[in-house]
Amino acid sequence: MVDYVSHQTPGTVVIDTENTFLYLVLNDGQALRYGIGVGREGFTWSGEQTVARKTAWPDWRPPSEMISRQPYLPRFMAGGPGNPLGARAMYLGETEYRIHGTNKPDTIGKRVSSGCIRLTNDDVMDLYERVKIGAKVIVLPATSARRSSPGTPPDAAFQTPDQASPSQRS
Repeated sequence: MVDYVSHQTPGTVVIDTENTFLYLVLNDGQALRYGIGVGREGFTWSGEQTVARKTAWPDWRPPSEMISRQPYLPRFMAGGPGNPLGARAMYLGETEYRIHGTNKPDTIGKRVSSGCIRLTNDDVMDLYERVKIGAKVIVLPATSARRSSPGTPPDAAFQTPDQASPSQRS
C-alpha cells in the first residue's frame, strides 16, 4: 500500500512502464503497488484498454509475429508452472497484450517482454482477485520528460492516452 494521489476511479490499473510499477487505485489517496516487467526496446506501448477477460493458469499460443521472430517457440503450451504466462492472465481489450504472471521472477523490474506486463505469480494472483472484468487499464508512455518531480504520482503528468492501437508497435 502506497500513498498515491490520483483522479482515477478506484479499481483502475495504472501501469508506469518507465519505473516498472503497476498501481491498483484504491481511492484518491492510496494504491497497491506491484513491481512489473515490461516491454523491451521497440515493444513498448501506451494507451488505455480494459480488462476483457481473466484466466487462471492460462494456455499460451504465441502470436504469429512472435513466432516469426523466434521460430523455436512452441505453437501451444498448456497452462501450468512451466508456462511463461504464469499463474494468472488478464487480457487487455482485443489486443494480444496481457497482464500476467511469469515463470521467470528475475525479469521483474526489467524490460524484456514483447509488450505484456508481467508480475510475480504471487503478485498476479493477488491482483487477479482484486481487478474486475471491465476495469480500466492505463499504460503510461515511457518518456523521461514525464518524470516531473519526486513524489509526483505517475498518472499526475499523464494527459491523454496514446490513441494508436497497441498492435501498432513502434
